[in-house]
Amino acid sequence: MKILGIGNAIVDVLCKVQDSFLEKHSLTKSTMKLINENEYRELLSDLNIEETVSGGSVANSIVGLAQLGNEVGFIGKINNDDLGQKYEDGLRRESVNYFYSKKNETTPTGTCIILITPDSERTMCTYLGIAGKINEEDIDINVIKKSEITFLEGYLWDEGEPKKAFDKAIKYSNKVAMSLSDLFCVERHKSHFLDLVKNKLDITFANEQEIMSLIDAKKFDEVINFAKKINKLIVITRGDKGAVAINKNNIVECSAKNNLKIKDLTGAGDLFAGGFLHGLINNKSTKESLESGTEMSSKVIQVIGARLN
Repeated sequence: MKILGIGNAIVDVLCKVQDSFLEKHSLTKSTMKLINENEYRELLSDLNIEETVSGGSVANSIVGLAQLGNEVGFIGKINNDDLGQKYEDGLRRESVNYFYSKKNETTPTGTCIILITPDSERTMCTYLGIAGKINEEDIDINVIKKSEITFLEGYLWDEGEPKKAFDKAIKYSNKVAMSLSDLFCVERHKSHFLDLVKNKLDITFANEQEIMSLIDAKKFDEVINFAKKINKLIVITRGDKGAVAINKNNIVECSAKNNLKIKDLTGAGDLFAGGFLHGLINNKSTKESLESGTEMSSKVIQVIGARLN
């Protein structure tokens, strides 16, 4: 198998809101906030749902890779409930191999409320549910060993059982890629993420804000110097400034696409990573891989949701 994704199995609930809704609920635009079940129900009672789809950051990347014709798989924890079944069906429809046998759990399947403001920015409120209780037993070593790359998400990393699952996946992987996921994750786990990037990952995906926060950089030149020193592949999206891949002294840039009819920025980074990895595992150059990522990202932001139909 080409790539195995391991991440939070989350059902996305998409809702259009005004900026005043964010203010009312003390939410910071363009970030992800973890919420409990009561907060989840309270928010949902105040919203009109546009769409419900199976999501999760790495799962979105994996679906994108499947749509490009790659053999891929996913491990993520769900409950044997209606949302869990919907989640599994959504992956299988996209020809993703799903390597998790759901069980009857007391905790429901995870859900992410994605609030889309008129400027197309998305603010996420995530109730992890059973997804946040992934453990070592959920990680299939044989599947990892048979995969060229294991792709992990920063959202999944947390102290306790999820960290043990993370460490087990890294230990048995042939090559490891990870997305830093979100500024919230970076600031919460900075020292751990820095150790991962410098010592355990082969490929790191981040946006400019996340990578600069990780190393406490004031200028982007500091990021370039950091990436050169650690001798790993760092792939960074920079919004309208395009994207850049840095590996040792090789710095490759790709311009952003212009004149797009942006509807929703949900999944932009996920599909970029999927497109880049598609190029990488099919022996494309770094430049071609960046272009593939940019193409996928530019397509998904012109539709509602984090998946291409």
